[in-house]
Amino acid sequence: MARARKSEILEIPTPKSADLLAWYDRHRRVMPWRAAKGKTTPPYAVWLSEIMLQQTTVTAVKPYFETFLARWPTVEALSAAPVSDVMAAWAGLGYYARARNLIKCAEAVTALGGRFPATEAELLELPGIGPYTAAAIAAIAFDQPATVVDGNVERVMARLFAVTDSLPGSKAQLKELAAGLTPSKRAGDYAQGVMDLGATVCTPKSPKCMLCPWAASCQGRIAGIAETLPRKAPKAESPQRYGVAFWMERKDGGVYLQRRPAKGLLGGMMEVPSTPWRGKSWRLRDAIAEAPVHAEWREMDGAVQHVFTHFRLELTVLRAKLTAAQAKSLHGEDAAWVALERLGSAGLPSVMAKVARHALKNM
Repeated sequence: MARARKSEILEIPTPKSADLLAWYDRHRRVMPWRAAKGKTTPPYAVWLSEIMLQQTTVTAVKPYFETFLARWPTVEALSAAPVSDVMAAWAGLGYYARARNLIKCAEAVTALGGRFPATEAELLELPGIGPYTAAAIAAIAFDQPATVVDGNVERVMARLFAVTDSLPGSKAQLKELAAGLTPSKRAGDYAQGVMDLGATVCTPKSPKCMLCPWAASCQGRIAGIAETLPRKAPKAESPQRYGVAFWMERKDGGVYLQRRPAKGLLGGMMEVPSTPWRGKSWRLRDAIAEAPVHAEWREMDGAVQHVFTHFRLELTVLRAKLTAAQAKSLHGEDAAWVALERLGSAGLPSVMAKVARHALKNM
């Protein structure tokens, strides 16, 4: 059998960070936390935005970031803010442990003189900062050659190098491949460039390969499997939990809310009181035995459905109109009566905002 001549062999060029940087200079997205071309984003803005962006979309984060920066323009200002104010401003972003760690980290950085450390190792010592966030701050704010890997970067690397092993098992390999492309200079622009590429060109479905600066080097595209990558192991079905929420009103129209314990799910957030959330549904009489006050309870039509990271929740809502004596029996430092028209500014997490909307619709 004749051997192919060298000129007939398809040679795939090696991807270069310079090509990605040239693309980024032309197509970089405008973000409220991103400095203008040629400028460096302050560490506080990088940190704040990256914490907010974890498991949340850019569109959802923009108004929250702008609100936080307007109210607390420095890390020292944030560290001095009342915890309840910060938690209320965070309401709706979800994953509330991030907000609690945000406060702890702000306090830690303020204790360091208000300056974020520049290295990944030092950043990892701060509360709530993991490998991804440490790398992002080091690269974007301090131009350290740190490798930033999020879901967008994993997708780009899996396609670029045709990695067919499934996530999460392939995470280490994808990070190693990403590290091999991270330049020693302009590491922050490069990191943001790869994330922009994944968000706008190398998208999960229907990637725009002809617009990609690495198209000629993309082994996944050449093999015709780019859109199937990265491959993911099947997810286990989320367990179902059930609870009963107690919607309590008094004659002036106020609704009773209480603050959840500082630790645990939705820690420190305001809530409509409820039973524990468990794996089986509640009988009405058992739920009423858990109510904060003895009253005449009425079950509202329908139920509230909410999906957390690790489980699905169904909440039945019971309503009671309390007498003055019943209302007076409900008191405490971590509780409040809130007027109906002020519920929107009460800092309710998403699941409790759903309870409020459900109750108001059934009133």
